[in-house]
Amino acid sequence: MTETAFHKLRLAACLLLSVAGFAASCGVHAESLQVLHWWKSASERKAVDLIAARLEAEADIGWRDSMVPSGSGAGAGIVLRSRMLAKDAPEVAQVNGIVIRDWARLDLLLDLDAVAAAGKWDKQLLPTVADAIKSDGHVYAAPVGIHRMNTLFYNRKLLARLHLAVPETWTQFEQAAARLHQAGVVPLAQSSEPWQVTTLFEALVLAEGAEFHRELFQRRSAAAYTDPRLATALQRLRSLKKWMGSPIAERSWEEGVRELADGRAAFMVMGDWAKGELVSRGLTVEEGFGCAAAPGTASYHLYNIDTLGMLATRESHRPAQEKLAALIMSPALQNDYNQIKGSIPVLRNPLLSKMDSCARASWKLFTSGTDALVPSLVHRMATEEIVRDAIVAEVHRYFLDDNVSVADTQRRLGTIARTFTKTR
Repeated sequence: MTETAFHKLRLAACLLLSVAGFAASCGVHAESLQVLHWWKSASERKAVDLIAARLEAEADIGWRDSMVPSGSGAGAGIVLRSRMLAKDAPEVAQVNGIVIRDWARLDLLLDLDAVAAAGKWDKQLLPTVADAIKSDGHVYAAPVGIHRMNTLFYNRKLLARLHLAVPETWTQFEQAAARLHQAGVVPLAQSSEPWQVTTLFEALVLAEGAEFHRELFQRRSAAAYTDPRLATALQRLRSLKKWMGSPIAERSWEEGVRELADGRAAFMVMGDWAKGELVSRGLTVEEGFGCAAAPGTASYHLYNIDTLGMLATRESHRPAQEKLAALIMSPALQNDYNQIKGSIPVLRNPLLSKMDSCARASWKLFTSGTDALVPSLVHRMATEEIVRDAIVAEVHRYFLDDNVSVADTQRRLGTIARTFTKTR
């Protein structure tokens, strides 16, 4: 067998493995890219491995993995900034939301205008996604998938055994939780980790209205922070603690998923990456678990868009970086990756047959119009990272300490918003 024939055979084998969802390590590559991200769980790893295998099979480019376990990405962001300062930056990094704009304006990201033009991204991408990856009219990131944050996951068997309906309001949730508690089941799987607490809080704010959420976190209106609706969301966050089991430990979201899957908990409010993890544990949407909107939020899609930015390290890396960006936007990868990850594709015309009922519901709502779309605070879609971090810390402080009053928390959150608005 000639060297060329062997090379083609190796790439064909890699491609076959990637189609099946497995990573393939097929030898020496012409080039490799180091990719910094925070995808850690079993299902996330499987999704990452899919991209890596296809990058190797289709472009002969290696994926050098640099995973920083950090939940919502806060730790990964710190590591990335440190490496940039040390002039040891990776070639690719997960940079979501407004971080894209901030890094682009510092000339830290390569523009992907040529890739976007060649791939006709303007015609392929959903408009909200297209806007999210741009800064000053230029494209600076490759979008991977769209997650819905205000998802209520539930254990079907538990609800069926106790003859409980899926709650559509928080009042109905309280009623169901009381029944579950009496039956010895933890009603709500929840971690005390800061970003997870604020994920639940965001859903509670959203239940007070999408426009109110925008006023708080995007516009940072002073009046919104004194609004009784914020007090209602904070009070409900505290009242839900009695349904979370004891103690409420700081644990990974995967552990919450495991509790739900094992039937030790009935509900969990989490981004729909939890669906990917439930499926990886052998459960199905039709039988083992279900997903609905968090109570009071059925009309809204609280979204996060995962994206990879190509860092301006060395110009010699640009061809490989552009090939990765083009691959990510290919319909085949979009459909297969998001099926594993639990998210939905960023494309206007995805393969709907690859979607389960949860994904189709998310897709239908995301494409229903801008009134339904609400960018997530926790995942950096709604506001600058410094404001996001301060709000998360304040909500976490309130959650942990029952002696902290609602009024004081409203005042402190308002001060955060007001201080930053003055410095913009």
